[in-house]
Amino acid sequence: MGALDRAYRTCATGFCFATFGAGGLAIALVVLPLLFLIPRAEQRHRLARILIRQLFRFFVALMSATGVLRLTVHDAARLGGRGRFILANHPSLIDVVILMSLVEQPDCIVKSALWRNPFTWGAVKTAGFIDNQTGPELVAAALDSLRAGNNLIVFPEGTRTRPGAPLSFQRGAANIAARGRVDLTPVIFTVSEPTLTKGYPWYRVPRRRPQFSVHVLPVVPIEPLLASEPAHVHRARWLTEWLEEFFTMEIARHGPPAG
Repeated sequence: MGALDRAYRTCATGFCFATFGAGGLAIALVVLPLLFLIPRAEQRHRLARILIRQLFRFFVALMSATGVLRLTVHDAARLGGRGRFILANHPSLIDVVILMSLVEQPDCIVKSALWRNPFTWGAVKTAGFIDNQTGPELVAAALDSLRAGNNLIVFPEGTRTRPGAPLSFQRGAANIAARGRVDLTPVIFTVSEPTLTKGYPWYRVPRRRPQFSVHVLPVVPIEPLLASEPAHVHRARWLTEWLEEFFTMEIARHGPPAG
C-alpha cells in the first residue's frame, strides 16, 4: 500500500503542476492581452492580483483534494487588511502559492527567472510584481507598493531553505522595514515531510503525505526594534540578524506538524 500510495501521489503531483502550468499559459496568452486593454496600470495590476489569488486558491484546493498535501492555517485573520509587510520562511516551492492564496491584493518580490519562464511571465507581468534585480530601486518599489495598500510578501532568505541548514537572511527585507518604518507580519511555515525543497525534483515525493502548517504571528512593531539599535549605519545588518534569530526560535517553537 505504501508503494501504491507514493506512486499515486507522484502522479497527482504531476497532474497538479501540469494544471498550474496550463493556467500560467492561459494567463499569458488570453488574460494578459485582455487586461492590457485597460489603460491604467494600477487597475490592471489590481484585477490581475485578484485573478491570481483565486487561481492560487484553486491550486491549493486541488493539491489538498488530490491528496498531495494537507494544509492547516492558524490565525489567518491576522493577514486581513491592507498595506501589510508579510515576512515568511521558505521551506517549500509552494509557500508563495499558499500565502498568496490567503492574502488580498498580494504583491511580492520575484526572481528575474520568473519573468523569462513561459509558465509564469504572464502572471508576473500582468500583476506588476517587483523584480528582485531592480537594484537600489527595489526598496523604493516595495515601499510604494505598501503605500498603495498592497500586502507585500517577502521571503527574507531569497530562496528556499535547504533541509537541515540554518536560516540565512538577506538584508532586503530589513532595509525595507527600516527605511519605510513599516511593521512586520511574520508567517511561519512548518512541513512534516521535506517536499518540494531546494535541490529536490517535484517527482521525489515523501514517504507520507506532507502536512503543511501556516502560523500567522502577531504584528511586530518596528519602532521599538529600531530604537534598540540607534546606529543607523548598522540597522539593516542588526535587524537581519534579529529576524534570523526570531524566525529560528519561532520555527522551533511551533515544530514540524504531525504527518
